[in-house]
Amino acid sequence: MVGFGPADLPPTAAVKFVGAGTAACIADLVTFPLDTAKVRLQIQGEAKGRSNGGPVKGVQYRGVFGTITTMVRTEGARSLYSGLVAGLQRQMSFASVRIGLYDSVKQFYTKGSEHVGIGSRLLAGCTTGAMAVAVAQPTDVVKVRFQAQVGCGGATKRYQGTMDAYRTIAREEGIRGLWKGMGPNIARNAIVNCTELVTYDLIKDALLRSTPMTDDLPCHFTSAFGAGFCTTVIASPVDVVKTRYMNSSHGQYSSAMNCTLSMLFKEGPMAFYKGFMPSFLRLGSWNVVMFVTYEQLKRAMMMARNNYASPL
Repeated sequence: MVGFGPADLPPTAAVKFVGAGTAACIADLVTFPLDTAKVRLQIQGEAKGRSNGGPVKGVQYRGVFGTITTMVRTEGARSLYSGLVAGLQRQMSFASVRIGLYDSVKQFYTKGSEHVGIGSRLLAGCTTGAMAVAVAQPTDVVKVRFQAQVGCGGATKRYQGTMDAYRTIAREEGIRGLWKGMGPNIARNAIVNCTELVTYDLIKDALLRSTPMTDDLPCHFTSAFGAGFCTTVIASPVDVVKTRYMNSSHGQYSSAMNCTLSMLFKEGPMAFYKGFMPSFLRLGSWNVVMFVTYEQLKRAMMMARNNYASPL
């Protein structure tokens, strides 16, 4: 990201990797209930008759906080953090690659030039987003499956634990099952990564050039919130398809395109924006927590590194 602050050295690759992964995990801990509510709203209306892993008959989710309240009342507060272990595994691997490598890949595309155009930023976002999906896809599949499964009313859970989920999916659907939905996930994350990182980069650039703001907390907060809104608007349709396809039972959809067409014909175009509000609240707050934490962690780790390397 642009600007390193007064007298700061550019962060090393290791600092970016560790900082991005740690910041993403912290952001996930804070916003995970919103992500779970988003998944429940996105799959609602898809398969109400499923005995497990789908919505309970008679339970209707309405709005962000209505969904959270219903889940707490019918399944207990712990249900809001169902899939958290896989979620943290996903963030540590996923964010480390997509955010930690972004600046390096961006520099590769600019070939050392000081001028960074929008094309180089978009290419870097697409590249690191696709690389991150290839690494973290199994953790994403397990996270979504856990968030979607309902634990009340005597329903049998699809999976009893995180490792059981990995084993069960591999046994029942083959190793490829752990990479289910990789196509829409790459599309979704290329869009998210481009929009999120590029808009954060551009907003931050503009604020530093055109306002009295410095490369500090208010600038990071404003840039992250703007990036979250832009990302939600653009990425919601492919995010819904990704969630539906990942959570689908074996053979329910022949492909991601089949899932898309099924949604369109059975539920209409607005189905692609199911869960928009929790998605925005989650992405907006996630971006704020993640980017603010990431910027501060980078600075703190570089200061610690410099102090260690230059003892008094």
